[in-house]
Amino acid sequence: MDVRYTIGKNEYQRMNTQELRDAFMIDIFETGKLNLLYCEVERGVVGAAVPTSAPLVLEAGEELAADYFCQRREVGVLNIGGTGSVTVDDVEYAMENLDGLYIGRGSKAISFQSANADAPARFYLLSYPAHADYPTTHAKKADANALELGTVEDANKRTIYQYIHENGIKSCQLVMGFTALQPGSVWNTMPCHTHERRTEVYMYFGLDDASKVFHFMGPGDETRHIAMANEQAVISPMWSIHCGCGTKAYTFCWGMGGENQRFDDMDHIAIKDLK
Repeated sequence: MDVRYTIGKNEYQRMNTQELRDAFMIDIFETGKLNLLYCEVERGVVGAAVPTSAPLVLEAGEELAADYFCQRREVGVLNIGGTGSVTVDDVEYAMENLDGLYIGRGSKAISFQSANADAPARFYLLSYPAHADYPTTHAKKADANALELGTVEDANKRTIYQYIHENGIKSCQLVMGFTALQPGSVWNTMPCHTHERRTEVYMYFGLDDASKVFHFMGPGDETRHIAMANEQAVISPMWSIHCGCGTKAYTFCWGMGGENQRFDDMDHIAIKDLK
């Protein structure tokens, strides 16, 4: 498990492109492996599991000082690859493309499998500490709370699919889902916002090798960008905006942890005030 420490907005002002990428960008998908990154911000863990011929097991590691990963944690899972399954304490959950899964605190044995090693499942994981137990729950795309937002004129027509949220799958503090932009739309979350009470992680996917998403971050009056490729994630601390513009349409998984689970708890920043 890699460890990433907090960067404040004062340090951010002095960082060059590579330093920003090293501090905030996460490149974690690797075929045949389960990789984890521990982030000091909200003590979140970001992970990716791409099983091929053998299952991959989620273990705590010495960084968590726990007997098993979910001893004091909850986990959200999104499959962005081929058909697979997640087994939680001997219960197997079949996971099609874009299926979601919430794994509750106290779950002991967790493993990830692919139905076809040549077209493996690609499981994205996001975890936060939990102080209460909620049941492990599977959700298909059709089960999500879908919100249609944006316009063609603003190049941000998109559908937000909410899986783990206060009116959906119950969790302790984790909120998670994904947003799909329609062809011809490239902007997400604009006008942008910050979350003073929560932090957020974006993971961009659905991009081809010739495409990028320019992820914007920083305080609204001092923005920077990070050029993101397919299946790369980025940490958004409480002081940072989080929005992006792609060279073509894309999809991204969003997840949050912090003081509350209100999806609309945002500190909006007007476009005219961005610098």
